[in-house]
Amino acid sequence: MDWISVGLWIALVIVSFMWLMPFVFILLSSLKTQSEIVTNLPWTLPGVWQFQNYARAAETGDIWTLGLNSALIALVKVPLGIFIAALCAFALARLKVRWHRIILGIIAMGALVPVQVALGPLFSMMLQFDLLNTKVGVLLPYLAFGISFQVFILYGFFRSVPRELDEAAILDGASSWRLFWQIVVPLAKPALAALFILDFVGTWNEYPMALALLQTHDQFTVPLGITSFQHEHGADYGAMNAYIVLSVLPVLLVYLMFQRYFVNGAFSGAVKG
Repeated sequence: MDWISVGLWIALVIVSFMWLMPFVFILLSSLKTQSEIVTNLPWTLPGVWQFQNYARAAETGDIWTLGLNSALIALVKVPLGIFIAALCAFALARLKVRWHRIILGIIAMGALVPVQVALGPLFSMMLQFDLLNTKVGVLLPYLAFGISFQVFILYGFFRSVPRELDEAAILDGASSWRLFWQIVVPLAKPALAALFILDFVGTWNEYPMALALLQTHDQFTVPLGITSFQHEHGADYGAMNAYIVLSVLPVLLVYLMFQRYFVNGAFSGAVKG
């Protein structure tokens, strides 16, 4: 018997249990009455399944409007940001760009800037350009803060692609665009899918910049909606937990769609620089 494998499986089960149990408690609480949540243990099943908690949470918290706001921002920002980062990383990794390592270092430094430090200047800038409390005013900072990390990861992945593919494509008359779109990008699908998941989750859950730049409820994203719901209806524990479950579903759906690529691509850009 391979005791190392057994130990790893036991550790995996324990860690999975620790990560899963809070969500199970939230899910069960979202289906209980107020009295059951207060008096019963968190892991007990509901006496009567209160599915109306979800309808009340969606209506009271305006989850559809806020979810649409978050979806629009994420579905524009994530593909656009990854596309721009892929172009930049391809140019630095595959083309003859002078001082490409210095440029890469400057870009990578952007990932080290804490969001909290930039909130004041961002607010003033968006106010000056009349973009405060708009989706565009949130999209632009999201792109700026996300692209640097994506370039750094994709650069490492693109560098690991054999140079012989470039030479063969160039001999066949391929342009740089064709080399990027038809050869390098298909090979980078695992890394791109992993970045898509990470970036979608980060964009969907982003809170500080949204809090600073969005001011009216009709422009709020889901994380701001959770805070607003908690302040106004925090005593309604069933609906509050139902609201949290509804806010997690889109992220879970995206992960399930791309999870087969995630393990192979999550850290593929870190193996070679």
